[in-house]
Amino acid sequence: MKQLIILLHPKNWLVWLAMLILRLVNLLPLRLQLLMGKELGRCLHLLVPSRRRIVAINIALCFPEMSADDQKALVEKHFYSIGMMLPEIGLSWWASDRRLAKLTEIEGLEFLEQAIEEGKGALLLGAHYSTLEISGHLLTSQTDLPVCSMYRPQKNAVVELLMRRGRASYLDKLISRRDIRGLLKSLKQNKAVWYAPDQAYQDKGYAMVPFFGVPAPTNTSTSRIAKLSKAAIIPFVSIRKSDGSGYKLTLKAPLKDFPTDDEIADATRVHQVFEENIRQQPDQYFWIHKRFKNRNNVELDQYVKKKK
Repeated sequence: MKQLIILLHPKNWLVWLAMLILRLVNLLPLRLQLLMGKELGRCLHLLVPSRRRIVAINIALCFPEMSADDQKALVEKHFYSIGMMLPEIGLSWWASDRRLAKLTEIEGLEFLEQAIEEGKGALLLGAHYSTLEISGHLLTSQTDLPVCSMYRPQKNAVVELLMRRGRASYLDKLISRRDIRGLLKSLKQNKAVWYAPDQAYQDKGYAMVPFFGVPAPTNTSTSRIAKLSKAAIIPFVSIRKSDGSGYKLTLKAPLKDFPTDDEIADATRVHQVFEENIRQQPDQYFWIHKRFKNRNNVELDQYVKKKK
């Protein structure tokens, strides 16, 4: 009863209206949805200068070889990708497997199938792309294998409810991002688990590891998870096709000679995997995140305006 009262509270009426509009938008052809998302992204690029600054800093740090004009163009293109996330969120929650299967091209599924056949379980080594929300449903539309995902609860009760229900409709299990025991248990049960250790992390066990050559606070637990679970570590990438016709999922061969006894070297290798994949479609990576923020060292925090 308490949850119902919270969901129906007047402060959530606009959220419900937004979700209704999103549901209606999802009835349109994909190309039209993405075009609408692109225009939304164009507006966001103009209206949120603080986030535009973060994206510009990230791209300048990671692609110093680009000219200033090329960096500026990539910043704008990134906001188009961010705008396209919105209709994709609705598609991931409400579209049928049949509809998404028609929009999806997949490469390397045999690596995941082999890992599950061998009883190892598989850690799908992902990263935060603008296709983040829809990628799980795209994958499960192509296979009956059990796929789980790490999960961060949402602050808004309506969004939390719809997200959990949406994800639960196509995922085998949702695992809290702090529930490492639950992650290991799912891998031991021979399931695939999507895991993305590419964002800033400064809790216990973090280290500064180069990302595109720039020191970044990084979670080093990927190698520990691999060591404890013996699961196959399979790089996983989900890309939106440039012509708006759908998506391409790529699963790559499991990492060999991983993990080692050096967690920093392992984290560096994971970053190299991410870098290689990001360079193929840089506008779709999540540059809007403060990847190089370091609350423990102001000098290493790239977003602090340095005094002249």
